[in-house]
Amino acid sequence: MKLGLEVFLENNTEEYIGKKIGLLTNLTGVNHDLESTIDLFYKHPNIQLTALFGPEHGLRGEVQEGKLIDSSVDAYTGVPVYSLYNKEKKPNVEMLKNVDVVFCDLQDIGTRYYTFIYSLANTMQICGREGKKVVVLDRPNPINGVTMEGNLVDEDFRSFVGKFPIPVRHGMTIGELAHLFKNEFSIDCDLEVVPMEGWSRDMYFDQTDLFWVSPTPNTTTMDMCVLYPGTCLIEGTNLSEGRGTTKPFEVIGAPFIDGRELADEMNALNLKGVRFRQAVFKPMYSKHEGEVCEGVQVHVSDRHNLHAFEIGISLLETIYRLYPDKVEFIQAGKRNQYFLDLLAGTDQLRKQIELGNTSAIRTQSREQTQQFEAIRKNYLLYTT
Repeated sequence: MKLGLEVFLENNTEEYIGKKIGLLTNLTGVNHDLESTIDLFYKHPNIQLTALFGPEHGLRGEVQEGKLIDSSVDAYTGVPVYSLYNKEKKPNVEMLKNVDVVFCDLQDIGTRYYTFIYSLANTMQICGREGKKVVVLDRPNPINGVTMEGNLVDEDFRSFVGKFPIPVRHGMTIGELAHLFKNEFSIDCDLEVVPMEGWSRDMYFDQTDLFWVSPTPNTTTMDMCVLYPGTCLIEGTNLSEGRGTTKPFEVIGAPFIDGRELADEMNALNLKGVRFRQAVFKPMYSKHEGEVCEGVQVHVSDRHNLHAFEIGISLLETIYRLYPDKVEFIQAGKRNQYFLDLLAGTDQLRKQIELGNTSAIRTQSREQTQQFEAIRKNYLLYTT
Protein backbone atom coordinates (compact mmCIF):
# COMPACT_ATOMS: atom_id res chain seq x y z
CA MET A 1 0.00 0.00 0.00
CA LYS A 2 0.97 3.66 -0.28
CA LEU A 3 0.15 6.44 2.15
CA GLY A 4 -1.36 9.69 0.95
CA LEU A 5 2.03 11.26 1.72
CA GLU A 6 3.82 8.85 -0.60
CA VAL A 7 1.25 9.22 -3.39
CA PHE A 8 1.59 13.01 -3.19
CA LEU A 9 5.41 13.04 -3.26
CA GLU A 10 5.44 10.70 -6.25
CA ASN A 11 2.87 12.52 -8.36
CA ASN A 12 1.73 15.95 -7.27
CA THR A 13 4.52 18.20 -6.04
CA GLU A 14 4.99 20.26 -9.23
CA GLU A 15 1.55 21.80 -8.74
CA TYR A 16 2.86 23.55 -5.62
CA ILE A 17 6.07 25.05 -6.97
CA GLY A 18 6.20 28.67 -5.84
CA LYS A 19 3.56 28.14 -3.12
CA LYS A 20 4.30 28.76 0.55
CA ILE A 21 3.49 25.53 2.36
CA GLY A 22 2.29 25.02 5.91
CA LEU A 23 2.25 21.52 7.41
CA LEU A 24 -0.03 20.29 10.19
CA THR A 25 1.63 17.16 11.51
CA ASN A 26 3.43 15.51 14.42
CA LEU A 27 5.67 12.51 15.04
CA THR A 28 3.20 10.21 13.20
CA GLY A 29 3.85 11.99 9.92
CA VAL A 30 6.29 9.44 8.46
CA ASN A 31 6.56 7.27 5.36
CA HIS A 32 7.14 3.52 5.17
CA ASP A 33 10.82 4.04 5.98
CA LEU A 34 9.97 6.21 9.02
CA GLU A 35 11.27 9.33 7.29
CA SER A 36 9.55 12.41 8.72
CA THR A 37 7.07 14.33 6.57
CA ILE A 38 8.67 17.50 7.96
CA ASP A 39 12.09 16.45 6.65
CA LEU A 40 10.70 15.19 3.35
CA PHE A 41 8.93 18.50 2.75
CA TYR A 42 11.83 20.63 3.99
CA LYS A 43 14.35 18.93 1.70
CA HIS A 44 12.08 18.65 -1.36
CA PRO A 45 13.11 20.96 -4.23
CA ASN A 46 9.49 21.70 -5.20
CA ILE A 47 8.24 22.51 -1.68
CA GLN A 48 8.81 25.75 0.17
CA LEU A 49 8.01 24.88 3.80
CA THR A 50 7.24 28.11 5.66
CA ALA A 51 5.24 27.01 8.73
CA LEU A 52 4.61 23.98 10.92
CA PHE A 53 1.43 23.43 12.92
CA GLY A 54 1.26 21.04 15.88
CA PRO A 55 -1.87 19.47 17.46
CA GLU A 56 -2.42 18.40 21.08
CA HIS A 57 0.69 16.74 22.59
CA GLY A 58 2.98 18.85 20.41
CA LEU A 59 4.87 18.48 17.17
CA ARG A 60 7.09 15.72 18.59
CA GLY A 61 4.43 14.15 20.84
CA GLU A 62 6.18 14.79 24.13
CA VAL A 63 3.46 16.83 25.92
CA GLN A 64 0.88 15.14 28.14
CA GLU A 65 -2.86 15.43 27.51
CA GLY A 66 -4.64 18.69 28.15
CA LYS A 67 -1.47 20.81 28.44
CA LEU A 68 -1.56 24.01 26.43
CA ILE A 69 1.46 24.41 24.15
CA ASP A 70 3.29 27.57 23.15
CA SER A 71 4.43 28.29 19.61
CA SER A 72 8.16 27.95 18.94
CA VAL A 73 10.78 27.33 16.25
CA ASP A 74 11.64 23.82 15.08
CA ALA A 75 15.20 23.04 16.16
CA TYR A 76 15.89 20.86 13.12
CA THR A 77 14.58 23.00 10.28
CA GLY A 78 14.37 26.49 11.75
CA VAL A 79 10.76 26.70 10.55
CA PRO A 80 8.22 28.40 12.88
CA VAL A 81 6.02 25.96 14.82
CA TYR A 82 2.53 27.22 15.62
CA SER A 83 0.66 25.37 18.33
CA LEU A 84 -2.95 24.53 17.54
CA TYR A 85 -3.40 23.36 21.12
CA ASN A 86 -3.51 26.92 22.39
CA LYS A 87 -6.31 28.70 24.27
CA GLU A 88 -8.35 29.04 21.08
CA LYS A 89 -7.55 25.50 19.80
CA LYS A 90 -7.12 26.83 16.26
CA PRO A 91 -4.79 28.82 14.02
CA ASN A 92 -5.20 32.56 13.68
CA VAL A 93 -4.72 34.91 10.75
CA GLU A 94 -1.18 35.80 11.79
CA MET A 95 -0.10 32.15 11.73
CA LEU A 96 -1.34 31.82 8.14
CA LYS A 97 0.23 35.07 6.92
CA ASN A 98 3.18 33.33 5.24
CA VAL A 99 1.20 30.32 3.98
CA ASP A 100 -0.68 29.62 0.74
CA VAL A 101 -1.57 25.97 1.33
CA VAL A 102 -1.81 23.93 4.54
CA PHE A 103 -1.06 20.21 4.26
CA CYS A 104 -2.23 17.83 6.98
CA ASP A 105 -0.47 14.54 7.73
CA LEU A 106 -1.70 13.15 11.06
CA GLN A 107 -2.42 9.62 12.28
CA ASP A 108 -5.89 9.54 13.81
CA ILE A 109 -6.96 6.58 15.97
CA GLY A 110 -10.58 6.27 14.86
CA THR A 111 -12.38 7.67 17.91
CA ARG A 112 -14.48 10.82 18.27
CA TYR A 113 -12.72 12.01 21.45
CA TYR A 114 -9.34 12.23 19.73
CA THR A 115 -8.61 15.92 19.16
CA PHE A 116 -6.43 15.71 16.02
CA ILE A 117 -9.51 15.65 13.78
CA TYR A 118 -10.79 18.89 15.33
CA SER A 119 -7.43 20.60 14.86
CA LEU A 120 -7.89 19.76 11.19
CA ALA A 121 -11.51 20.96 11.17
CA ASN A 122 -10.61 24.27 12.82
CA THR A 123 -7.75 24.73 10.36
CA MET A 124 -10.15 24.12 7.49
CA GLN A 125 -12.53 26.75 8.85
CA ILE A 126 -9.86 29.45 9.20
CA CYS A 127 -8.24 28.57 5.85
CA GLY A 128 -11.63 28.85 4.19
CA ARG A 129 -12.10 32.35 5.53
CA GLU A 130 -8.58 33.40 4.52
CA GLY A 131 -8.63 31.86 1.05
CA LYS A 132 -6.02 29.19 1.82
CA LYS A 133 -6.22 25.67 0.41
CA VAL A 134 -6.09 22.57 2.65
CA VAL A 135 -4.62 19.26 1.44
CA VAL A 136 -5.08 16.14 3.60
CA LEU A 137 -2.60 13.30 3.09
CA ASP A 138 -4.70 10.33 4.07
CA ARG A 139 -3.73 7.59 6.54
CA PRO A 140 -5.43 4.38 7.75
CA ASN A 141 -8.04 4.22 10.45
CA PRO A 142 -6.05 1.88 12.73
CA ILE A 143 -9.14 0.13 14.13
CA ASN A 144 -10.59 -0.45 10.62
CA GLY A 145 -12.93 1.60 8.48
CA VAL A 146 -15.98 -0.61 8.83
CA THR A 147 -16.98 -0.84 12.50
CA MET A 148 -19.00 1.99 14.03
CA GLU A 149 -20.52 2.39 17.47
CA GLY A 150 -21.74 4.99 19.92
CA ASN A 151 -24.18 7.87 20.02
CA LEU A 152 -23.98 11.23 18.25
CA VAL A 153 -23.05 14.45 20.06
CA ASP A 154 -25.97 16.59 21.24
CA GLU A 155 -25.82 20.30 20.35
CA ASP A 156 -25.45 21.40 24.02
CA PHE A 157 -22.44 19.13 24.61
CA ARG A 158 -20.18 19.94 21.69
CA SER A 159 -16.57 20.55 22.69
CA PHE A 160 -13.01 19.87 21.56
CA VAL A 161 -13.53 16.18 22.38
CA GLY A 162 -16.76 16.12 20.36
CA LYS A 163 -17.09 19.03 17.93
CA PHE A 164 -19.49 17.38 15.49
CA PRO A 165 -22.32 14.79 15.70
CA ILE A 166 -20.38 11.70 14.68
CA PRO A 167 -20.35 8.32 16.48
CA VAL A 168 -17.72 7.52 19.08
CA ARG A 169 -16.16 4.97 16.74
CA HIS A 170 -16.73 6.53 13.34
CA GLY A 171 -15.12 4.04 10.96
CA MET A 172 -13.59 6.70 8.70
CA THR A 173 -10.11 7.88 7.73
CA ILE A 174 -9.01 11.43 8.48
CA GLY A 175 -9.34 12.27 4.79
CA GLU A 176 -12.89 10.95 4.64
CA LEU A 177 -13.73 12.92 7.77
CA ALA A 178 -12.37 16.08 6.14
CA HIS A 179 -14.83 15.68 3.25
CA LEU A 180 -17.66 14.97 5.71
CA PHE A 181 -16.78 18.01 7.86
CA LYS A 182 -16.71 20.25 4.81
CA ASN A 183 -19.99 19.11 3.30
CA GLU A 184 -22.13 18.16 6.30
CA PHE A 185 -21.05 20.88 8.74
CA SER A 186 -20.74 23.83 6.35
CA ILE A 187 -16.98 24.40 6.27
CA ASP A 188 -16.44 26.54 3.17
CA CYS A 189 -12.90 25.51 2.32
CA ASP A 190 -10.86 24.64 -0.78
CA LEU A 191 -10.13 21.03 0.17
CA GLU A 192 -8.16 18.27 -1.51
CA VAL A 193 -7.64 14.78 -0.08
CA VAL A 194 -4.81 12.63 -1.42
CA PRO A 195 -6.07 9.05 -0.95
CA MET A 196 -3.96 6.05 -0.04
CA GLU A 197 -3.43 3.21 -2.46
CA GLY A 198 -3.90 -0.41 -1.47
CA TRP A 199 -5.70 0.11 1.86
CA SER A 200 -8.84 -1.92 2.51
CA ARG A 201 -11.56 -0.74 4.92
CA ASP A 202 -11.53 -3.97 6.93
CA MET A 203 -7.82 -3.71 7.76
CA TYR A 204 -6.49 -3.02 11.24
CA PHE A 205 -3.21 -1.14 11.38
CA ASP A 206 -1.21 -4.25 12.25
CA GLN A 207 -2.45 -5.83 9.01
CA THR A 208 -0.67 -3.15 6.98
CA ASP A 209 3.06 -3.05 6.24
CA LEU A 210 3.47 0.19 8.23
CA PHE A 211 5.35 0.77 11.48
CA TRP A 212 3.08 1.94 14.32
CA VAL A 213 4.23 5.28 15.73
CA SER A 214 2.28 6.13 18.90
CA PRO A 215 0.55 9.47 18.19
CA THR A 216 0.47 10.46 21.87
CA PRO A 217 2.18 9.29 25.09
CA ASN A 218 -0.76 7.06 26.07
CA THR A 219 -1.62 5.67 22.64
CA THR A 220 0.27 2.41 22.89
CA THR A 221 -0.96 -0.86 21.39
CA MET A 222 -3.68 -1.97 18.97
CA ASP A 223 -5.62 -3.40 21.93
CA MET A 224 -5.52 0.04 23.54
CA CYS A 225 -6.83 1.66 20.35
CA VAL A 226 -9.64 -0.91 20.04
CA LEU A 227 -10.72 -0.41 23.66
CA TYR A 228 -10.33 3.39 23.69
CA PRO A 229 -13.84 4.18 22.33
CA GLY A 230 -15.16 2.75 25.60
CA THR A 231 -12.48 3.01 28.25
CA CYS A 232 -11.82 6.70 27.50
CA LEU A 233 -15.15 7.36 29.24
CA ILE A 234 -13.36 6.57 32.52
CA GLU A 235 -11.55 9.91 32.12
CA GLY A 236 -14.76 11.64 33.13
CA THR A 237 -14.54 10.21 36.65
CA ASN A 238 -12.13 10.00 39.58
CA LEU A 239 -11.21 6.47 38.48
CA SER A 240 -7.80 5.87 36.92
CA GLU A 241 -7.94 5.01 33.22
CA GLY A 242 -4.39 3.68 33.48
CA ARG A 243 -2.49 6.86 32.61
CA GLY A 244 0.90 6.66 34.24
CA THR A 245 1.08 2.88 33.73
CA THR A 246 2.32 0.72 30.86
CA LYS A 247 -1.30 -0.18 29.98
CA PRO A 248 -3.26 3.08 29.63
CA PHE A 249 -6.94 2.54 28.81
CA GLU A 250 -6.46 -1.19 29.32
CA VAL A 251 -6.26 -1.10 33.14
CA ILE A 252 -9.02 0.62 35.09
CA GLY A 253 -9.14 1.11 38.84
CA ALA A 254 -8.92 3.18 42.02
CA PRO A 255 -7.65 2.78 45.60
CA PHE A 256 -11.16 1.95 46.84
CA ILE A 257 -11.90 -0.89 44.39
CA ASP A 258 -11.71 -4.61 45.12
CA GLY A 259 -10.19 -5.88 41.89
CA ARG A 260 -11.28 -9.48 42.30
CA GLU A 261 -14.87 -8.44 42.94
CA LEU A 262 -14.90 -6.14 39.93
CA ALA A 263 -13.36 -8.77 37.63
CA ASP A 264 -15.99 -11.32 38.72
CA GLU A 265 -18.81 -8.83 38.18
CA MET A 266 -17.57 -7.85 34.73
CA ASN A 267 -16.92 -11.41 33.56
CA ALA A 268 -20.43 -12.36 34.67
CA LEU A 269 -21.79 -9.96 32.04
CA ASN A 270 -20.32 -12.17 29.27
CA LEU A 271 -19.38 -9.21 27.11
CA LYS A 272 -18.23 -10.19 23.63
CA GLY A 273 -14.55 -10.13 22.75
CA VAL A 274 -13.06 -9.40 26.17
CA ARG A 275 -12.15 -10.94 29.51
CA PHE A 276 -11.43 -9.11 32.75
CA ARG A 277 -8.59 -9.89 35.14
CA GLN A 278 -7.94 -8.49 38.60
CA ALA A 279 -5.18 -5.90 38.30
CA VAL A 280 -3.12 -3.98 40.86
CA PHE A 281 -1.16 -0.94 39.68
CA LYS A 282 0.40 2.31 40.87
CA PRO A 283 0.15 5.26 38.42
CA MET A 284 3.39 7.21 38.08
CA TYR A 285 1.42 10.35 37.17
CA SER A 286 -2.14 11.54 36.57
CA LYS A 287 -5.02 10.42 38.79
CA HIS A 288 -4.00 8.55 41.99
CA GLU A 289 -0.34 9.22 41.30
CA GLY A 290 1.83 7.07 43.56
CA GLU A 291 -1.18 5.27 45.11
CA VAL A 292 -1.86 1.55 44.86
CA CYS A 293 -5.00 1.02 42.79
CA GLU A 294 -7.00 -2.14 42.31
CA GLY A 295 -9.27 -2.80 39.40
CA VAL A 296 -9.21 -4.79 36.19
CA GLN A 297 -7.22 -5.19 33.05
CA VAL A 298 -9.41 -5.56 29.98
CA HIS A 299 -7.96 -8.32 27.81
CA VAL A 300 -9.05 -8.45 24.17
CA SER A 301 -9.93 -11.97 23.03
CA ASP A 302 -11.73 -11.13 19.78
CA ARG A 303 -11.39 -7.59 18.46
CA HIS A 304 -13.73 -8.30 15.56
CA ASN A 305 -16.75 -8.83 17.81
CA LEU A 306 -16.23 -6.57 20.82
CA HIS A 307 -18.25 -3.38 21.36
CA ALA A 308 -15.89 -1.00 23.12
CA PHE A 309 -18.44 1.73 23.83
CA GLU A 310 -20.74 -0.71 25.58
CA ILE A 311 -17.77 -2.15 27.49
CA GLY A 312 -17.01 1.36 28.76
CA ILE A 313 -20.62 1.88 29.78
CA SER A 314 -20.68 -1.49 31.57
CA LEU A 315 -17.51 -0.66 33.50
CA LEU A 316 -18.88 2.68 34.65
CA GLU A 317 -22.29 1.27 35.51
CA THR A 318 -20.83 -1.66 37.46
CA ILE A 319 -18.26 0.38 39.40
CA TYR A 320 -20.84 3.02 40.27
CA ARG A 321 -23.23 0.32 41.49
CA LEU A 322 -20.52 -1.25 43.67
CA TYR A 323 -19.10 2.04 45.00
CA PRO A 324 -21.80 4.73 44.70
CA ASP A 325 -20.33 6.83 47.51
CA LYS A 326 -16.80 6.72 46.12
CA VAL A 327 -17.21 7.34 42.39
CA GLU A 328 -17.15 11.02 41.42
CA PHE A 329 -17.93 12.67 38.09
CA ILE A 330 -15.34 15.34 37.28
CA GLN A 331 -16.39 18.82 36.24
CA ALA A 332 -14.55 20.55 33.40
CA GLY A 333 -14.79 23.59 31.18
CA LYS A 334 -15.88 27.17 31.67
CA ARG A 335 -19.54 26.20 31.97
CA ASN A 336 -18.78 23.70 34.76
CA GLN A 337 -20.12 20.83 32.72
CA TYR A 338 -19.27 17.27 33.63
CA PHE A 339 -16.36 15.96 31.59
CA LEU A 340 -18.16 12.64 31.15
CA ASP A 341 -21.02 14.52 29.47
CA LEU A 342 -18.58 16.12 27.01
CA LEU A 343 -16.99 12.76 26.22
CA ALA A 344 -20.37 11.05 25.87
CA GLY A 345 -21.83 14.00 23.98
CA THR A 346 -24.86 13.93 26.26
CA ASP A 347 -25.77 14.07 29.95
CA GLN A 348 -28.01 11.03 29.60
CA LEU A 349 -25.23 8.48 30.11
CA ARG A 350 -24.25 9.98 33.47
CA LYS A 351 -27.86 10.28 34.60
CA GLN A 352 -28.67 6.71 33.60
CA ILE A 353 -25.56 5.41 35.40
CA GLU A 354 -26.75 7.18 38.54
CA LEU A 355 -30.18 5.54 38.12
CA GLY A 356 -28.60 2.12 37.54
CA ASN A 357 -30.07 1.43 34.10
CA THR A 358 -28.25 2.36 30.89
CA SER A 359 -30.44 0.41 28.46
CA ALA A 360 -31.88 3.61 26.93
CA ILE A 361 -28.49 5.12 26.01
CA ARG A 362 -27.35 1.77 24.59
CA THR A 363 -30.44 1.57 22.37
CA GLN A 364 -30.10 5.21 21.33
CA SER A 365 -26.45 4.67 20.41
CA ARG A 366 -27.25 1.79 18.10
CA GLU A 367 -30.04 3.77 16.43
CA GLN A 368 -27.88 6.88 15.96
CA THR A 369 -25.02 4.86 14.50
CA GLN A 370 -27.41 3.52 11.88
CA GLN A 371 -28.56 7.07 11.10
CA PHE A 372 -24.96 8.20 10.65
CA GLU A 373 -24.16 5.28 8.34
CA ALA A 374 -26.54 6.68 5.72
CA ILE A 375 -24.60 9.98 5.73
CA ARG A 376 -21.15 8.42 6.01
CA LYS A 377 -21.46 6.29 2.87
CA ASN A 378 -21.33 9.43 0.71
CA TYR A 379 -17.75 10.15 1.79
CA LEU A 380 -16.05 6.77 1.72
CA LEU A 381 -12.93 6.63 -0.46
CA TYR A 382 -12.06 2.94 -0.03
CA THR A 383 -13.74 -0.45 -0.35
CA THR A 384 -13.31 -3.64 1.65
